Amino acid sequence: MKRRERSAWPEITYAAWEPTCTSLTLWLQIVGKARLAQTPWLNHSWHATFYLTARGLTTSTVPYGSRSFQADFDFIDDKLVVSTSDGGRSEVPLVAQSVAEFHAKFLEALAERELEIPIHGKPNERPEAIPFAEDLAIRPYDAEAARRFWRALLQVEHVFLRFRSGFLGKVSPVHLFWGGFDLAVTRFSGRRAPPHPGGVPHLPNAVAVEAYSHEVSSAGFWPGGNGADDAAFYSYAYPEPEGYRSASVRPAAAFYDETLREFILPYRAVRSHDDPDGQLLEFLQSTYEAAASTAGYERAELECPLGVPGVVRPV
Repeated sequence: MKRRERSAWPEITYAAWEPTCTSLTLWLQIVGKARLAQTPWLNHSWHATFYLTARGLTTSTVPYGSRSFQADFDFIDDKLVVSTSDGGRSEVPLVAQSVAEFHAKFLEALAERELEIPIHGKPNERPEAIPFAEDLAIRPYDAEAARRFWRALLQVEHVFLRFRSGFLGKVSPVHLFWGGFDLAVTRFSGRRAPPHPGGVPHLPNAVAVEAYSHEVSSAGFWPGGNGADDAAFYSYAYPEPEGYRSASVRPAAAFYDETLREFILPYRAVRSHDDPDGQLLEFLQSTYEAAASTAGYERAELECPLGVPGVVRPV
């Protein structure tokens, strides 16, 4: 893998763009719920996520009768584009506006494309769940800050995809969950897990139980919030095995957060290093190894060398 310059990793300071981050989080939830309403349930809620594109984030194609549609956040031209397989296209500008206004404009865009989709009217996984249609305060939107975050996601995705290639067992796509607003990749041991206790704010317990039905080592990237003061990478094991939190992980800037019950690596520590990709890959690999070793994964059956472009994996 060609080493990339650290200058490719943009600066992200959560406190500076938190208002825009909150706006974007709520908008993504509104759009994500349209995909959720139309797509058959897939294990661990993988049917509801967003994926990165060369211009932003997409729902990917969503079935609607004999047609399909998709919704794309375009962070280059600052707009949400709703397009359909019969050639239709509607747009919603990404500008400062209330959540209620964005919600109404998105529903109008769906209606223009003859897409009648019932959307759950409240946000999930947030301490306050003001109904979208009643959230009338004008919220800021800093387009350049949103672009920086998206460009950071692209850099993170490069490393996540490489890490994902070193596993033969069940492993998630690299995708963005709009509930927690995190880009994530998850490896599975293949064994069932004890029922999750639930308790996630404004999320049905049944969703959490289904999401954590099997033993996992999961890693991801947050812009900040969710208990993290600033942008950070996380890694956790569910259920957490004995000895996991005291395991030695890399790089030196990583630590176990007793409140979050996850390993944390600050984004700034990765970005400021001469080899950001290598630092992040160390974190992903060492925290996975901590989970796999302490939980007793069948590692010989699950792991393989990291993939190389154009080279068939040896068997």
